[in-house]
Amino acid sequence: MKPTRLLLGLCLAGGIAISPAQAQTVMRISIATSQDSHQGVAIDTFAREVERRTEGRYQIKTFYNGALGGEREYVEAVQMGTQELALSTTGPIPNFVPETKILDMPFLFRDKAHARAVLDGPIGKDLLDKFSGRGFVALGWGENGFRHMTNNVRPVRTPGDLRGLKMRTMENPVHIRAYKALGIIPTPMAFPEVFTALQQGTVDGQENPLSIIIAGKFEQVQKYISLTGHVYSPCVWLMNPDAYAKLSDADKQAFREAAVEGTRANRERVDADDARGVDYLRKGGMEVIETVDKAPFIEALASANAYFEREFGAGNIQRIRDFK
Repeated sequence: MKPTRLLLGLCLAGGIAISPAQAQTVMRISIATSQDSHQGVAIDTFAREVERRTEGRYQIKTFYNGALGGEREYVEAVQMGTQELALSTTGPIPNFVPETKILDMPFLFRDKAHARAVLDGPIGKDLLDKFSGRGFVALGWGENGFRHMTNNVRPVRTPGDLRGLKMRTMENPVHIRAYKALGIIPTPMAFPEVFTALQQGTVDGQENPLSIIIAGKFEQVQKYISLTGHVYSPCVWLMNPDAYAKLSDADKQAFREAAVEGTRANRERVDADDARGVDYLRKGGMEVIETVDKAPFIEALASANAYFEREFGAGNIQRIRDFK
């Protein structure tokens, strides 16, 4: 008799029932940044909470630094079902869920408190619901933070200083249109390729929240940073619908609660990185332009904003701006 059959026979003879539900299911989640980052803290917390809340029935294997591909690749993998979970910025998301484009408008949010209130409230829930039927279950919103400009050519204090700079951008149509309006030459590129591109001079600069700039060690390959805070960048927790459908109702709730805990840890790390970021980057050798007048940048974006109002609806934009 084979050992597995022998074990099964002994268990049955002893009155012990073996349930398939007791077997551990392993799922994967990935990010494009390092483990020691605001996204790394998020998925580590999520993995720990899923295992605890499901009493070990589910284990989440975590992958960092684009080990399973860039954001677009692993978002597609979740959609196709070759990967169960991902935490992604909204960089590639409008290509899958166009309604989310509105969140990437420059100067849409007053501050982090405003952005978090919008995403945690009815507007955020309505947008999460849009993922249904597009090949995803969206478990909740996370955070990347407010984005700032870095480059190797010159300090950026006015929109004119951006003209002609070749800047790496996310593969996001809203960002690309806005940055063209500012005179930037946008260069979409997967995040794992950015450090080398900056090091080799393939691009002059990039734009990201302080958390990403610190985690990416961009102070090693960039001279200037301007705290433009031009775009608030969310993250979103994604799950494959078939994998989600296999969960019991209790386990579905456990996954959603784990995402809430992951976002809490994520936002705390963003706050910490924002608090220490300027000193950290200055000590790393970067020239920091802390005070940037945003009014000229908003004025320079007039043509792009007129386009966004036509595409998204002026009322929808104002609803977000007025939310408290």
